[in-house]
Amino acid sequence: MNDELADELKTAAWRKATASGANGGDCIEVAPLSGDRVGIRDTESPEQAPYVVRGSVFRAWVDGAKKGEFDF
Repeated sequence: MNDELADELKTAAWRKATASGANGGDCIEVAPLSGDRVGIRDTESPEQAPYVVRGSVFRAWVDGAKKGEFDF
């Protein structure tokens, strides 16, 4: 990870689903990043390096999740 991306991740506007509640366990947070990228991190381990994916990849995943493609 380059320094520019590391700095952007530190100041990113992280958000999580309102359905996750105030306690915050078992959640992920997402943040829009420059260059049509999205950061994804675990709320229980925010100090760990997040995943960074292209916006198109994230949107495709969200679409699949809405359609139930990843239901267990």
